[in-house]
Parts: sequence; C-alpha cells; structure tokens
Amino acid sequence: MFKQIFNMFKSDSLYEQALGECHEMLDIDLTMFKASIESLRKSDSADINIDIFSMDKKINAFERDVRRKVMTHLAVGGKEDIGSGLVLVSVVIDIERIGDYTKNIYDMAVHHPKKLNGGSVEDRLAEIEKISFKLFEDTIDAFKNQDIEKARGLMGYYKENVSTQSDAITNDVIAGKIGDLDIGNASAVGLYARYLKRIAAHSRNLISSVVNPFEKIGYPE
Repeated sequence: MFKQIFNMFKSDSLYEQALGECHEMLDIDLTMFKASIESLRKSDSADINIDIFSMDKKINAFERDVRRKVMTHLAVGGKEDIGSGLVLVSVVIDIERIGDYTKNIYDMAVHHPKKLNGGSVEDRLAEIEKISFKLFEDTIDAFKNQDIEKARGLMGYYKENVSTQSDAITNDVIAGKIGDLDIGNASAVGLYARYLKRIAAHSRNLISSVVNPFEKIGYPE
C-alpha cells in the first residue's frame, strides 16, 4: 500500500516534508533505543551522552507536525488522497510509541541501582534484546527504501523470535520461577522483556505498511 503512494508523497511538498520528518523520527528513535540499552545493561550509573527526554519531546513535536501537514494537504487536496493520509498518520503513531518505550527503558535504568543482569534467563533476554534491535534497524531500512521483499521477510519475525520469547520470560517472572533474582531485578527483567516486545510490535506495524493496505496495517499480509 505505502509503496503505491510513495511517489505521490515525494511529489507533494507537504507530504514530502511529512515523510522526511517520519524518517528523522526513526533515526532519533534508533539513537534513543541504543542509548537506553547501554544505560540499562552496560552501565552502573545509567549515564549516557544524549538527552533522551529532550529527544522524546522532539519526536512528539514531529508527530504533531506530520498530522498538521496531512490535515492541511487533505483540506486543500481532495478525497482521493484520504487513504494515503491515513497511512501516514497511522505510521507516525507507531514511530512515536517506539520513542516512548525507549524512554521507559531509560527511566528504568535510572532507578535500577546497577546494570541489569537477567541471571538464569540472561541468555534468553540478551537474545530478545539483540533481535529486537536488529528488527528495528532492518525495519527502518525497509521503510525508508520501500523494500517490499525485505518487509515481507521481516513480517513473520516478530511473533516467533520476540513475542513468544518475551511472554515466556514475563510469565516466568510472574510465576516466581526465576529463583536466582531478587524482587527488584526480577521485576526489571519482566518489564524490560515487555518493553522490547512492544518496540518490536510497533516495528512490525510499521513494516506492515509497506506490504498491506491501510485496513490491514499491523496484521499479517
């Protein structure tokens, strides 16, 4: 769906600007995601060299501006552009939510006394972390280049490699099966697994816009 209207976006000044802002939002998200992982998992102080909260505010401002540009275009343009406008507005919501979850990870790092280790589930947690980050990187590339084949290859990756594994860790935490972690660390592990799952889910929603019509964004092709 998005591939079909991509050229139209680029040919209209407002849509071109809005699409460019979406791309910039994704780059900011990726920077925030990487920094939040480092603060939680690799640092005892949570110190990072970027201002995540300021960057999150910038993403929110971009989201409002994209909506404004789409609304202005539709008000001046015509009904034939409604579908493309809805796609872009849907996409920008997922991009904004990814920023929110990266901020949540950093918030947790600030309140966690030292770098988080998953204990007996560390290998599983690290694998979800690695896959979620790579999925988002690949999603950005496929979305920016409107690479339909790459998008198709990523569509099924979320359920098997992130969602199911994340739920398993969270359920183990709830059931008290991770005996080598105290309450604080077990809670942090469960939350972190869930945040990674949500980031991956929004990545999946974003990539689905490349291969699906508007009404099926976020669902299998």
